[in-house]
Amino acid sequence: MAAPDIDALRVIVDDQTRLAMAFILVGMMFTVALALRIEDFRGVREQPVRVIGGVLAQVLGLPLLTLALILLIKPPASVALGMFVVASCPGGNVSNLLTHFARGDTAYSVSLTAISSVTAALATPVSILFWSSVYGPTADLVGQLDIDPMPFVTQTVGLLAVPLAAGMAVTARWPRTAARIRAVLMPASLIGIAILILVGTVQNWHIILAVGALIIPIAVIHNAAAFGLGSLWSRALRLDVARRRSLTFEVGIQNSGLGLLILLSQFDGLGGAAAITGMWSIWHLVAGSALIGLFRALDWLKIGAETKAAP
Repeated sequence: MAAPDIDALRVIVDDQTRLAMAFILVGMMFTVALALRIEDFRGVREQPVRVIGGVLAQVLGLPLLTLALILLIKPPASVALGMFVVASCPGGNVSNLLTHFARGDTAYSVSLTAISSVTAALATPVSILFWSSVYGPTADLVGQLDIDPMPFVTQTVGLLAVPLAAGMAVTARWPRTAARIRAVLMPASLIGIAILILVGTVQNWHIILAVGALIIPIAVIHNAAAFGLGSLWSRALRLDVARRRSLTFEVGIQNSGLGLLILLSQFDGLGGAAAITGMWSIWHLVAGSALIGLFRALDWLKIGAETKAAP
């Protein structure tokens, strides 16, 4: 797959926008932490194999699958970097919502999201640097950007860990206040990201026109592979149907908004990387909604078959 000059494309990000992105990133992680409770982590003690195994599907399985996919289709280096960034991000609260609508095990989904969100403060930046260094073209591209690993990890951990710890502290001490704050910050964070995407789309329309035909099929294939991995991994763990659906969504739904903010603020606004990450953030919702429809249809078929078989 060839895309002339795609690695040279840059998203226009001024100083004011960078500052806004930093605030939104901090606000996003603080808001995520406000939803985390001690009870969400009890699954690790009660069913360690199933919970830790599910987390490994995301933090290890998805990046490995992404590497295999990149070696197969050989996308431009910046697009490959964006794929690694998406694969390194934690699952989001959206996966819990979709799991609920798909009649999956919501408690299991929440446990997986809680653990991946907490570990993301360190795991995400380290994973991005590690996996991008494994694939030669992305390693060269990151080297050209002159990104120093230690400052990158330190800055990213600070932006993620501090608000995460603060949010969890507020939730533990003042749970009702945390719930009220989250009710305000959650839509505010989503609106902020939506505004940034809208403004960025208008300012960088030439990039979308240049790379759209390339990134759309890659995003679709990558996301489908992630959902497939979650399903297969859940079967390997011998999970029941409800938990299989939970893990399928947890691996297939990534916090790509976080990945987009990291790319724009830390990776010089690479056009190809930002484009594939932005496309993922849209497509995984479309694919996730379609998957809900499939699961609900299977439930209806099962109920119909059982009704006919009943004496």
